[in-house]
Amino acid sequence: MNAPAPCYTLVEGAGMGRRMILSEERDPRLTTIRRGGTLTDAHHRLLALWAADCAAHVVPLYEAAHPGDERVRHTVEMARAWGRGELGMKAARQQSFAAQAARATTGAAKFAGLSASQAVVVSHVAAHDLGAAAYAIRAARAAAAQDGADETEADDAGRRECAWQRAQLPEAVRDLVLDDQHKRNHLCWFVFD
Repeated sequence: MNAPAPCYTLVEGAGMGRRMILSEERDPRLTTIRRGGTLTDAHHRLLALWAADCAAHVVPLYEAAHPGDERVRHTVEMARAWGRGELGMKAARQQSFAAQAARATTGAAKFAGLSASQAVVVSHVAAHDLGAAAYAIRAARAAAAQDGADETEADDAGRRECAWQRAQLPEAVRDLVLDDQHKRNHLCWFVFD
């Protein structure tokens, strides 16, 4: 069986496309029942809360580079609010644009902001959970490199972040996420190896 082709979307300036972490074929396990899939609302919200935890873990990397800028932290809080049922999907999704301001920065801060942006859009498309996790791992790797780590040490930082994330997985969605990481690892920069 061939791996699904990645989706591409033009979101960065001057003809630069950023690869998305979504497959062209939607996984019915990550599509809510009301949209024809098998994902319950309760499990959708658990995925959002886990994605928010992944992003929150690296928010300090953004804030270290941008003291006083609370947009990324606020975005994570909006993702958590949606996960708890306190916020509607449209309001949560709108918040993703604030976190995308991180595109104007570089390194670990940029990846931390993108992680938060992905976490909040889990409210709209559950499969963005891996985006939050993958960008957080990339943030951890970039932070290690910025601190002088060589490539092996930076990769180790990414593996530690991945292990931390997996330890946070709610049992009810653990097998789903681990299987999805395996299936979409090639779309996520192979960070789940």
